[in-house]
Amino acid sequence: MRDQRLIKYAHTLVNYSLYVKENEWVVIRGSELAMPLIKECFREILKAGAHPSILLIPEGISEIMLKEGSDDQLSFNSPVMMEAYSKADKILTILGDHNLKSLTGIPSERITLQRRAGAPVTKIFHDRVAQEQMDWTLCLYPTHSGAQEAGMSLDDYENFVFSGCLLDTPDPVASWKKIHDDQQSMVDYLNKRTDYQIIANDTNLTLSTESRTWINSDGHHNFPSGEVFTAPVKESVNGTIRFSFPGIYSGQEIEDIQLTFENGRVTKATAKRGEDLLRALIETDEGSHFAGEFAIGTNYGIKKFTKNMLFDEKIGGTIHLALGSSYPQCGPVNDSLLHWDMLCDMKNGGEIYADGELFYKDGHFLKNQ
Repeated sequence: MRDQRLIKYAHTLVNYSLYVKENEWVVIRGSELAMPLIKECFREILKAGAHPSILLIPEGISEIMLKEGSDDQLSFNSPVMMEAYSKADKILTILGDHNLKSLTGIPSERITLQRRAGAPVTKIFHDRVAQEQMDWTLCLYPTHSGAQEAGMSLDDYENFVFSGCLLDTPDPVASWKKIHDDQQSMVDYLNKRTDYQIIANDTNLTLSTESRTWINSDGHHNFPSGEVFTAPVKESVNGTIRFSFPGIYSGQEIEDIQLTFENGRVTKATAKRGEDLLRALIETDEGSHFAGEFAIGTNYGIKKFTKNMLFDEKIGGTIHLALGSSYPQCGPVNDSLLHWDMLCDMKNGGEIYADGELFYKDGHFLKNQ
């Protein structure tokens, strides 16, 4: 019997997030664990009159490649991926892993080597999206591994995922359109300001968004969504920030991260656990020494940290800062192989000022803003 929740999920992804149109080529990427959702999306794409293709990622393939592949093989740029990202009209990526810790024993330099090989595909992706030649959505299919990582039963985790995606509302599309409207007022306010100060526990950070654009993330690219984000001017970030939640990278946790910035560059980085990995990530390339994203989470329906940044970075009452690459739609680009988000709780005394004006306090936008 078909799961009515997945039918609603697929309908929302295809008709709202991706807005699939007739005769478009839509590529679906995912593991075999996500096949129930892949099938429902396949059906919805057919109903829209478009042409679906599936790129299936079998269990353990990434681990085998990273453990057993030569440097030459890790550096190989797949023509299959090049073809898909060069020609597809829409790409839907469905996360859903068997084992979220499968890459924890892989040296970070091998992961970086593989990421470097994928740089041409990433560039095509960003260029085509910027030119509105392609669109994309990233979502999650709830699995046992995700539930275990979140400290939940599978049933509870499924409810958490579907609730965070607003699939428990009578009309999810209408619900996401309302979120768009609510967040647009925030974006309109922020786009009229340039200088920001963030104050929280062991945090006093300043940055500029001059000539940058704040983006309303409303469920079209990340699903679920619920954030507003921008790219700071590269050399403008100064001060210190302490991240309340562990940083997660390829299944590995880095605890109690503190970063100090001077003229945009990370000059000091410490962590209670995983400091060697933290330093290795910062040394990925030149761009990874700088912040590529500053964002404010607005999804107050996501109440629990689950070690999955697709959900965690949207938690209402948090901000996140990413080291590495920035999004082209925000303005001048910071180039890097890395884009790594770290999360800071603002609910207990956190404040954000824009051009000297307090507009955000204790995890909420102030009503007069």
